[in-house]
Amino acid sequence: MNTTYAAMLFPKDSGERMPDRCPNGYGRVQIVAAPFSRIKGLELTGGIMLRFVPAVALLVGMCGTISAANWPGFRGPTGDGISQEKKLPLKWSATENVRWKTALPEGGNSSPVVWGNRVFLTQAVDKGSRRLVMCFDRANGKLLWQRETRYADKEPTHTDNPYCSATPVTDGTRVIASLGSAGLVCYDYSGKELWRHPVGKLEHIWGNASSPILYGNLCIQWCSPGPRQFLLAVDKSTGKTVWESQELGGMKGDDKDSQSWAGSWSTPIIVKAGDHDELILCVPEKVRGLDPHTGKERWSCGGLSKLVYTSPVHADGIVVAMSGYHGPALAVRTGGQGDVTATHRLWRHTEKISQRIGSAVIVDEKVYILNEDGLAQCFELKTGKEVRQKERLSSERSWGSLVAGAGRLYVTNHAGETLVLKADPSFELLAKNKLGERVMASCAVSDGTLFIRSYQHLWCIGE
Repeated sequence: MNTTYAAMLFPKDSGERMPDRCPNGYGRVQIVAAPFSRIKGLELTGGIMLRFVPAVALLVGMCGTISAANWPGFRGPTGDGISQEKKLPLKWSATENVRWKTALPEGGNSSPVVWGNRVFLTQAVDKGSRRLVMCFDRANGKLLWQRETRYADKEPTHTDNPYCSATPVTDGTRVIASLGSAGLVCYDYSGKELWRHPVGKLEHIWGNASSPILYGNLCIQWCSPGPRQFLLAVDKSTGKTVWESQELGGMKGDDKDSQSWAGSWSTPIIVKAGDHDELILCVPEKVRGLDPHTGKERWSCGGLSKLVYTSPVHADGIVVAMSGYHGPALAVRTGGQGDVTATHRLWRHTEKISQRIGSAVIVDEKVYILNEDGLAQCFELKTGKEVRQKERLSSERSWGSLVAGAGRLYVTNHAGETLVLKADPSFELLAKNKLGERVMASCAVSDGTLFIRSYQHLWCIGE
């Protein structure tokens, strides 16, 4: 009796999970193995049978194709800056290998997200009194629609951090954006407003930037920094609160006492830990592992400073978290209970680093980070040992988070130069591509093209 393999595609809001997440925006793919006579009429709740395949290899290939198509949120399908693309542009300029560019009304730090033939972006204008969600045609950059939220109250921020710095998130049906104190807003793909969720006033002199993420039927938003700090989960279809986890509040940052400054601008990620999922969040002085279904803490690990700008990264059951402004970096194993500082923390760097804003990426058990001052570092995931001496790749400041794809690392600095490095500890610079416009955002990757948001334009780069 022959065994046949069938591929079952589940939408993200079905609540189904794989033992190992397939990194794609469409949902998850499950292999169902059974005799043909039994599988012929097989139906699974919420699932759609795609096709019969003679070997698992075909399914793996299909999964890779799906994941390559979309870049649905901050740092891509799994929030870690990893792209499954095998071919990406190497060299470009303001005129070479530019498929299109579209003018933007003002500067901004949020990154684009891509799904199918749509590109989404958040944008603030008129000193933050008007906060936009914009939808573009990915084929030509044409603005298809934009929707506006008015916010008349004053909200503090820094000149280097314009309002609407959070990157939106999409699941192919809806797009959800965090507009800071103006709250969360959700639209369908035609631009129809589906819901709004108020979060109250967020107050810090440097503003806010954490991006929403999706998990099953939940949209999860870290509301910080400031006197009120909390992690919020709402139903992505209705915007109604599912759970809320309070975090001890901090200062507004306006007391001029640098010793009291505290806050987290980090975006959480979801990781697999044994038989369950964990939501990893960096808060002042520690990393937390939470149950994403309830928001309840499973474990915490101390060792960060009071200021955290980067988002955590994860591979092989290990989370790497990094502080900002001279603070330490650390690695901790997932799957613990309670305070795991003494039991699960693998290493901690205390060397004084000037500043880290952009997030790291993990490739082949190596952690890569480009610090704000252009200094690149690479160290072993499991031991924290520095693989080679630090190397200054640029004299320009950089807030961009690293993206890994096609055997390369991509990151864009403030001068609009995208550094393309070989994805190994050599730090071999393969290309330095100049757009000549200020860039504070991170690259998005989709179907062999890069999308870069500058202070003047949204760019689509492709060879």
